[in-house]
Amino acid sequence: MDFETLSKWADEEVKGVLGALPPELTKPAKACAISLEERPGQGARDEELEGDELGLFEGQSLMEEPGVVAGEMPRIRLFLQNLWEWVEEDEQDYRDEVGTTFMHELGHYFGWDEQDVEERGLE
Repeated sequence: MDFETLSKWADEEVKGVLGALPPELTKPAKACAISLEERPGQGARDEELEGDELGLFEGQSLMEEPGVVAGEMPRIRLFLQNLWEWVEEDEQDYRDEVGTTFMHELGHYFGWDEQDVEERGLE
């Protein structure tokens, strides 16, 4: 599948998730940058990644004290080709997984740890 189509579908899903958030989470969620990328490799520390990640949150969560991770704007990165391959190239499964992965990474932005994310069904 071409990156343009995967990006269009992912963008639709991300907008849907943002639109479904409770009002108290909508504004902070929109303050986090979202990057749709083909695969890991465009980030400053991507050599530390395995290469098969579906998404990644980088930066300071909302729960951290200001300045803990200085100079790094919070960002969620979604790796679209990895997501596409993970769901074995099925459009609806891809859309569902984009939404789940985005919510998982958004949870980290909100300050939830892996257990919090898992308890919310976003593993």
